[in-house]
Amino acid sequence: MSDLHPIIDRFPRLRIAVWGDFILDEYVYGFTRRISREAPVLILSFQRREFSLGGAGNAALNLAALGVEVRAIGVTGADSSGRAVRRILRLHGISDEALFSERNGVTPLKTRILAGEENTKKQQILRIDREGEVPEGAGLRRQIAAALKKASASCDALIISDYHYRTVNEDLFAAALPLFRRAGLPVALDSRFRLTRFPGVSIATPNEPEVEDALKTRLGEDRRGLVSAGRALLRSLRSPALLITRGFKGMALFERGKPPVFLPVHGSTDIVDVTGAGDTVISVLTAGLAAGASFRQAARLANYAGGLVVMKKGTATVSPRELKEAAASDR
Repeated sequence: MSDLHPIIDRFPRLRIAVWGDFILDEYVYGFTRRISREAPVLILSFQRREFSLGGAGNAALNLAALGVEVRAIGVTGADSSGRAVRRILRLHGISDEALFSERNGVTPLKTRILAGEENTKKQQILRIDREGEVPEGAGLRRQIAAALKKASASCDALIISDYHYRTVNEDLFAAALPLFRRAGLPVALDSRFRLTRFPGVSIATPNEPEVEDALKTRLGEDRRGLVSAGRALLRSLRSPALLITRGFKGMALFERGKPPVFLPVHGSTDIVDVTGAGDTVISVLTAGLAAGASFRQAARLANYAGGLVVMKKGTATVSPRELKEAAASDR
């Protein structure tokens, strides 16, 4: 039995809060018929559409798939997309008590058009994003602050999923972080464009382009550049650890006062779909930390999960059984 199996077995005892941007993902499938007479574009025959969750919603679904009890903290618009987000969360047993509906808000919706011949595998040909930042409002901030305070007293960890729609407010973060730190709870950060604006978290999980953007540098292909950037970002974040995801090259774990650890990608490097893989990584990593794993053990679990989920189509999840099998095979 892998040393990680007892950690995975603790997942169903955990309660983890996910604070961030809840995004609705729409997939529209069709098959190609002919070229339009109106313009040089394909005509698609509609087959079906499916919905899933992105951003903080995908992180929440990943935790639920591990058996973790999840508390969603965020904002949706009072629109059909917002209602769909809540419906999917409830379907997976996730509490939306602290998912606040804003009358003037817009729930982010990403529509992906997938097409191909009638009996062939469909490929994404277009993505349409309907976006809107969370409106500023003292009442809304008070509600989120109260939800975060409650989570610090009733949850085992916090995931911050910042996709730049302004659900995650820097003032709210500064007020909430000490509550979780005093309780000794891990706080994990995934921030697309504001990575260094949330210092003091337990660990952050940027990918290489996000590291480059945060430090205004280029990593290149030399590992020395990655090591230098990782250490610089660790200092800037004032965090005990940092996990950089590197696609088919695996991951790099940086811990304060320790040499970096490079984790090769688990499984095949012939990746099927990276959509939502970062959400899977931070979910498994945080669940591991909340279950008592060291940063290195939690990073190994996250690496297995990342390798598994990129072999699945669309935003996907991994199960405890899959994690155990991956850990047992990696001896």
